[in-house]
Amino acid sequence: MSLYAIGDLHFSTAVNKPMNIFGDNWEGHESKIIENWKLKVKDNDTVLVLGDTSWGINLGEASKDLDIISELPGRKIFIKGNHDYWWTTVTNLNKLYENMSFLQTNFYEYEDYAICGGRGWMCPNDVKFDENDKKIYIREENRIRLSLQSAVKKGYSKLIVITHYPPTNDKLEESIFTKLYEEYNVEKVIYGHLHGKDSFKMGLKGIRNGVEYTLASCDYIDFNLIQVLD
Repeated sequence: MSLYAIGDLHFSTAVNKPMNIFGDNWEGHESKIIENWKLKVKDNDTVLVLGDTSWGINLGEASKDLDIISELPGRKIFIKGNHDYWWTTVTNLNKLYENMSFLQTNFYEYEDYAICGGRGWMCPNDVKFDENDKKIYIREENRIRLSLQSAVKKGYSKLIVITHYPPTNDKLEESIFTKLYEEYNVEKVIYGHLHGKDSFKMGLKGIRNGVEYTLASCDYIDFNLIQVLD
């Protein structure tokens, strides 16, 4: 049994949303992901899906993509991305598929780990960060905190956090998210959102203050899931 991760699938079965504006490597990216997934993941494995899963505007459109993912091997745990407009409530989403779970303020078990997390938000930066962004930034930190608290209350000390947004700004400066992960002694933080070579360098990677940070947006990992744990 293994744990994998991939972000930003950007499937678009029901809508016309090509991703090749980010590079020719995006041509046929859905087929690449599906092929690599089937080669790597077994039925008893778990896959962490890091947001921006479907371009569907509503659940009716997104269900075509979610159905495809449901048929792929493994248990799947999802968080919301900034383009997941179809996302309703965790309560309703968790009624849809037996092998797919949706995470927001709650957590899920993986062996002796708790999988926690949430969408996150952009961190204060020099380009765009207004009062509305600040409100969302604080709210999203609180949602991830609630997820971590729920796991700790259940006795978990080994914590993995999944988010959509990077945990820092483009300068890799400290944020309320990095402080939160250090406060709870989180072991690993895995995130997506960043696309294109110029953006990849804006993502915090490696170990900082005891927390390991991993970028897993699908073009960064060449549309091939990364293994988080054996």
